[in-house]
Amino acid sequence: MIARVTPNPFPHLLAPLDLGFTTLPNRVLMGSMHTGLEDRAEDYPKLAAYFAERAEGGVGLIVTGGIAPNAAGWTKPFAGTMSGRRHLARHRQVTGAVHEAGGKICMQILHTGRYAYHPLAVAPSRLKAPISSFTPRELSDRGVERQITAFVRAASLAQEAGYDGVEVMGSEGYFINQFLVTRTNRRADRWGGSWPNRMRLPLEILARTRAAVGREFIVIYRLSMLDLVEGGNSWDEVVELARAVEQAGATIINTGIGWHEARIPTIATMVPRAGFTWVTRRLRGAVSIPLVTSNRINDPAVAERVLAAGDADLVSMARPLLADPEFVRKAAGGRADEINTCIACNQACLDLVFENEVATCLVNPRAGRETELNYRPVARPRRIAVVGAGPAGLACATVAAGRGHAVTLFEAADRIGGQFNMAKVIPGKEEFHETLRYYRRELELRKVRVLLGRTADVASLSGGEFDEIVLASGVLPRVPQIEGLAHAKVLSYIDVLLHSRPVGDSVAIVGAGGIGFDVAEFLSHDSSHVSPSLDIPAFMKEWGIDMEFTSRGGLVPQADLARDMPRRIWLLQRRSTPPGRDLGKTTGWVHRLALKRRGVRMLAGVTYHRIDDRGLSITCGGEAQVLPVDHVVICAGQEPRLELVRGIENAGYRPHLIGGSKLATELDARRAIDEGSRLAAAL
Repeated sequence: MIARVTPNPFPHLLAPLDLGFTTLPNRVLMGSMHTGLEDRAEDYPKLAAYFAERAEGGVGLIVTGGIAPNAAGWTKPFAGTMSGRRHLARHRQVTGAVHEAGGKICMQILHTGRYAYHPLAVAPSRLKAPISSFTPRELSDRGVERQITAFVRAASLAQEAGYDGVEVMGSEGYFINQFLVTRTNRRADRWGGSWPNRMRLPLEILARTRAAVGREFIVIYRLSMLDLVEGGNSWDEVVELARAVEQAGATIINTGIGWHEARIPTIATMVPRAGFTWVTRRLRGAVSIPLVTSNRINDPAVAERVLAAGDADLVSMARPLLADPEFVRKAAGGRADEINTCIACNQACLDLVFENEVATCLVNPRAGRETELNYRPVARPRRIAVVGAGPAGLACATVAAGRGHAVTLFEAADRIGGQFNMAKVIPGKEEFHETLRYYRRELELRKVRVLLGRTADVASLSGGEFDEIVLASGVLPRVPQIEGLAHAKVLSYIDVLLHSRPVGDSVAIVGAGGIGFDVAEFLSHDSSHVSPSLDIPAFMKEWGIDMEFTSRGGLVPQADLARDMPRRIWLLQRRSTPPGRDLGKTTGWVHRLALKRRGVRMLAGVTYHRIDDRGLSITCGGEAQVLPVDHVVICAGQEPRLELVRGIENAGYRPHLIGGSKLATELDARRAIDEGSRLAAAL
């Protein structure tokens, strides 16, 4: 009998890469991303489990979150460090776990320079970064030498700890980047002034590191190929540095896009998939060592296309491997439709890290919690009813069924998704389609009995058919106290986003929380045009990114978005704080800036009086005025659906409440999926 051979679905992505002294099994590099587990010795068993699960999932090479070479390079006080032999034991837990799982791992050496959030910060010049509260100390010549020594020592210790290599972080505006441009380097000695002097630092670090670790040790250099700040490097300088980096001993060059202080989104969900691979492609042929491309590559088909086109030799993915540690294994097994796709929301990963919490993932709450949240098979299957197929209900139903329970999922609508069906229509949030695709497949694989168009009631739930009842029945829009809410001008956000009700040329949005911002984003785009998040040239034009790279930093004037606005929009809130303050730390500024550039008028401290034929009457800043709008969209928050909860409780049952049924707040998919998953793990 002839064995059937399954064709390789992604031949470029899954091809091995020979580095001469070692071979990577495929072209997937798990890019560096800080999790918060790096910062305390007691968390290293958790960090080891986190990386081991990704190694088992088949990733070709892992790069850790940033590890400082000394105290001056810390991201924050007492952050993860590799500066002495006392640090070896904790790191050996990580390397041992990864190697046992069959993987390879490099430690990223990250010196923050003026980005450090502590008073020990040092930099080439005494210039405070706009994203830090601390002014750095300017290094002397001897001080620069001490930092180089710290990098080399960290690399040698990493080798002793069992790492397969290191990545030297030379991008995103950190310490090494700060030496490369006159924007942050005002020195007149051998470390500043001319371009050869400014690029001396990374070359010294690399050359001395290579001499210390020998030839058979991976050394990745993270090169800032597109600074996206005024006074950044020119393309000729990027090419010259890349060639010098190769000569200095780098094994691989990884692509860095944008400094952290740049006011241009580079990894958020509104960035097109693979939106920056054109930058890496420009460098192909200028160097002979492998190049890694990065940013918003979250799908194996996209990665395959990038590699097949010759844009790079490897692709870097960080958050996609938070979302699904089995990404590579599923792709290789022809199961790409089962991948839990990263939606680039940043809500549970980067936003949490900036709040000094451990990162996780909105669509995968197990990320970073591998030692505490597990979905083990049940000894005694139970019959479970889950009411509501929004994010909370979907998570609960699929996890519970995956553990072996018999699950019935009730959904009053004709499709699954709940609030995600509104989120996915917002320009820049198209990735939310992927989460629903994933759950549809999970429902099928886990054999969940799905009853669409079926409103669950007390009778259907309390007849003895179910052992457990889970209520995830969602929320209702909150109705504010404003005279004239029955006027024909008034719409709810559900009318606009879910039911596609027409909206006039001028509109006032009541409520500037997450929902209000989403509605403003939706209404500020012309529905006849392709969303910039799906059109790379359109995105680059909108944000002023020079794809020809004729200017320093790759910047050109941004498009005049207000000129092309399809309607006039006012975004209003009662609170006197700036609108959008409570949005995510890493993406909120993008939403605020984008709406401002589109001419959306944001008003805070608003008192609402009435809605009538003239429009919306308000008082703002002590001034009474009438906004002459065609429509008023109410986005004033949400309230729980309590009728079914009370009915079930009155019938003598104790239902489990998750998502909006437990707490009705702003759209909070992170909390909803986490609650659903944790409940299912406990049932």
